Order: sequence, then C-alpha cells, then structure tokens
Amino acid sequence: MSTETQDLIRIWEALPEVERAEVADFARFLLARHDGDAWERIIADPSRRPKLDEFVRDSLAEGTEPLDVDRL
Repeated sequence: MSTETQDLIRIWEALPEVERAEVADFARFLLARHDGDAWERIIADPSRRPKLDEFVRDSLAEGTEPLDVDRL
C-alpha cells in the first residue's frame, strides 16, 4: 500500500462519520469527472467511425413519424 493511501486512510479514520461521507462523495465526484474527461476525449476524436456514419446515414434516410403509443 502506498504512503499516500496510508495517509488518506489515517486522515479518513480521524474524521467524524459525517465528514467521512463527505470525503467519499468528493472522491466519487473526482472519479466521475475523470471518467467524463475520458469520454470528452473519445467524442472529440476526429477519427473516422464507419459504423457510426452508416447508422446516422440510415437513420436519416428512414425519416421520422409521430410516436404511436398503441404500437409500443
């Protein structure tokens, strides 16, 4: 276990229960933001996506129709 991990555990254990929950929430926030950054990089990638391009082309060719709840 790294020194940073040990320090984090020691700090976390010294906090009252309510503040422990806040630390966990903040860690989840940081993790979600990191995951979001990865998705942004993937979406911004200018590489060709032939399957996606084909799907979009086919979807546009189908046209649209109003939602018919009875057909669901």
